Amino acid sequence: MSDTSRTLPYREALHEGLREALLRDERVFLMGEDVGRYGGTYAVSHGLLEEFGEARIRDTPLSESTFTGAGIGAALNGMRPIVEIMTVNFSLLALDQIINNAATLRHMSGGQLNVPLVIRMTTGGGRQLAAQHSHSLEGWYAHIPGLRIVAPATHEDARGMLLTALEDPDPVLIFEHALLLGVEGEVEDKVQGVDIDHATIRREGRQVSLITYGGMLHKSLAAAEQLATEGIDAEVLDLRTLRPLDDAAIMASVAKTHRVMVIDEGWRSGSLSAEIITRINEQAFFELDAPPVRVCSQEVPVPYAKHLEDAAIPQVEDIVAAVRRLLG
Repeated sequence: MSDTSRTLPYREALHEGLREALLRDERVFLMGEDVGRYGGTYAVSHGLLEEFGEARIRDTPLSESTFTGAGIGAALNGMRPIVEIMTVNFSLLALDQIINNAATLRHMSGGQLNVPLVIRMTTGGGRQLAAQHSHSLEGWYAHIPGLRIVAPATHEDARGMLLTALEDPDPVLIFEHALLLGVEGEVEDKVQGVDIDHATIRREGRQVSLITYGGMLHKSLAAAEQLATEGIDAEVLDLRTLRPLDDAAIMASVAKTHRVMVIDEGWRSGSLSAEIITRINEQAFFELDAPPVRVCSQEVPVPYAKHLEDAAIPQVEDIVAAVRRLLG
């Protein structure tokens, strides 16, 4: 750790990003279920109501469509709203607002209307909250033109992506993996925005590229460390932004290692991993020494029982075993 950095939990990094955004721009406000008096379902907005008041930290009714629509209206009228949706599963109740309004208004108005809206939501399983609170649906949203989709996996990204997203004239959806909330990590003392345009290599390697994002990044890094003890040198690429994908970074990694695996907590069928592998086949086919493979969640609703949930979601040992098979 450097002299200008410190460690803190992921949820505290999110909190610092929120607080900095509110301090920087009086047009910014937060709205969502339990964000005010309760301090946020995951304690991310704790203390903000007392500091900034009810006009800027707004508790909403349990109606995702209603308060997402209110956020879109505020954005159209010059504000910079941050809408918090408790979990990605609940965002399905606001699909009409997100897809038919936020994502389309710029196009349908001939460029006259922008929707500078940020929507934050928790994603992913591993917490024994069963099927209605545990799915990874960010790949669905990455299918939609007009939206930018980001997935902060590191503490610096968790804190800084929000600040950059608020400068975007179009809607940005931020997916924060629930398993990371209590994880300790390092951030610089200075709070600042971070790049939301490019993927980044989190571990250099020469034999196989592990391409992933969000909660799967840390499992992929752990798998790469285990593989290193067996003499297998794996590179780990953190996508960071799921729409638009950083094709150049993906293809550069493939050209280096000539073998690729995509680790995605979403389901296999119609998945983001399928899109990434298709792009690799289209753009870097002759760089490949083996067919691309993927490790995804099992095609079932995420179970409640711990041993079944662990079996349904990709684990470190699943990634390690898949790499061994890929390398023969």
